[in-house]
Amino acid sequence: MDTPEVRELTGANPRTRLIDVRTPGEFTAEHIPGSHNVPLDLLRERSSELTPAHEDPVVLVCASGNRAEQARELLESAGTDRAGVLRDGLSGWREHGAPVEHGSGTWSMERQVRLAAGSLVLLGVVGSVFLRPLKWLAGFVGAGLTFAAVSNTCAMARLLELLPHNRGPQHKASELLGVLTDRHPPTEPGR
Repeated sequence: MDTPEVRELTGANPRTRLIDVRTPGEFTAEHIPGSHNVPLDLLRERSSELTPAHEDPVVLVCASGNRAEQARELLESAGTDRAGVLRDGLSGWREHGAPVEHGSGTWSMERQVRLAAGSLVLLGVVGSVFLRPLKWLAGFVGAGLTFAAVSNTCAMARLLELLPHNRGPQHKASELLGVLTDRHPPTEPGR
């Protein structure tokens, strides 16, 4: 679904659930008004609990659409085939001039990956002046980025999702998952 289709759906059916599957830090930094944060790593951990107790439309959102598509596949394997994905994610949403709320969260995952990959390459190149085998660190990162592009996956992002600043409070996991699966949606949008 593209941005105009999602906006039309939410306008026609206010019970539409916009589920943002990015990390809590990314969600806090920027999100679609009225959306709820249910991180992809939580969906993976609790995949056996993803059967919804409602018929409300669900639209999954992330930065580019990649993580939202992974979330859709998880929901589909749990027996839910009614979830749509916001094509081009939050980037496409912004390009259409749709409203976005800003906060003080962490950097986007793409930006975190660029920082980590760039730092490792720089370390490998500079470090190889003193210790020649470190040049292979840059080669390893390059190979990983190439594989990530070809396979449309990102192991570095999966690792970065595990860092404390990218994880939400674990005691709220059931509450977060309830936003997606409970019969009655929460009245307060957000985390």
